[in-house]
Amino acid sequence: MSSWIKTLSAVTLTAAGLGLFTGSALAQGTSSLAEKQAQRVDNRQERQSDRITQGVASGQLTVREQARLEQQQRHVNRLERRTEADGKVTAKEAVRMEQAQDRASHQIRRQKHDRQQRGG
Repeated sequence: MSSWIKTLSAVTLTAAGLGLFTGSALAQGTSSLAEKQAQRVDNRQERQSDRITQGVASGQLTVREQARLEQQQRHVNRLERRTEADGKVTAKEAVRMEQAQDRASHQIRRQKHDRQQRGG
């Protein structure tokens, strides 16, 4: 009977150890997922800013269009800071952030291709 208890104890300890390892891996997966999302948002913001800069350089954006698009980018940046302020981004907040970036991207495209030329 003693060997049976030792075997049961070994199995229990092994299972507990695996549970801790799995829990740790899941926690790391969650944080890395949040980090990936934050990096994705930052990369997209940078690309959109580059698109605005390129539009100004090529004359596709007027001064007024540039100002509006930059204002919209500041709005998205503020939204990102508020979303990440508590250190936890919920799914609802992530969707809201994505939608704000989608709207900004759409506006950049519309303004760059509206056939208005920058004077000068």
